[in-house]
Amino acid sequence: MKTNGNTVLITGGSAGIGLALAQTLLAAGNTVIITGRDALRLEEAVTGTPGLIPIVCDVTRDAQVKTLVKTLQQDYPQLNMLINNAGKAHVYRLSETAGVFDKAADEMLTNYLAVMQLTELLLPLLARHSEAAIVNVSSVLALVPMLTTPSYAASKAALHSYTQSLRLSVAPIRVFELMPPLANTHFSRDIGGSNGIAPETVATGFMEALQNDVYEIHVGQTQQVFQLLQSTSPANALQMLNAHLLS
Repeated sequence: MKTNGNTVLITGGSAGIGLALAQTLLAAGNTVIITGRDALRLEEAVTGTPGLIPIVCDVTRDAQVKTLVKTLQQDYPQLNMLINNAGKAHVYRLSETAGVFDKAADEMLTNYLAVMQLTELLLPLLARHSEAAIVNVSSVLALVPMLTTPSYAASKAALHSYTQSLRLSVAPIRVFELMPPLANTHFSRDIGGSNGIAPETVATGFMEALQNDVYEIHVGQTQQVFQLLQSTSPANALQMLNAHLLS
């Protein structure tokens, strides 16, 4: 996949991994549109990185998503890359008082169902181009869950499965899955994000994989977990990822 000359939409692009991807793609010579729910955060992102194109959109709101798609069809018909990055996570442990239904419903809507809707609506636009890509940002937790984010991990596992099906269904559109480990972002601060890798490191790994058509992108610790799953057993990988929570 080419890494410049694209027109890219990044959901959840005003901060964290989404913003790092936006900055890296913009610097490489792409047109980059970012969306988010918070107009102020989008404005701050554009002030810090002139050249980004902001559009306010909550990907969980049907009317807003359809308005976004209409805007893209009218104003950015050259769109050839969609990066589904917007996400939601609740930090808790499973118990009789966890309130899991509401938390899981919130995460599944944002991390899985909203991705499916926006992707389906943009497929006709993407399919117009000889070179097009969809990138779903999942997580290492799609492979191995963490005790403190059980339903978030489940939503990313669902996204992982959907991405595999999508890859086979929409060719020649390329379908990538970016699977970061814990990253040092505001989004992950409640689960020890300060100990994670820099979002810029995730973006660098993404660009290398994009250029080489590596469709499942394992960045940082994700690669270690994946190798452990392949060489030993899922149980060992589960223990490794949750060792600090079990001690």
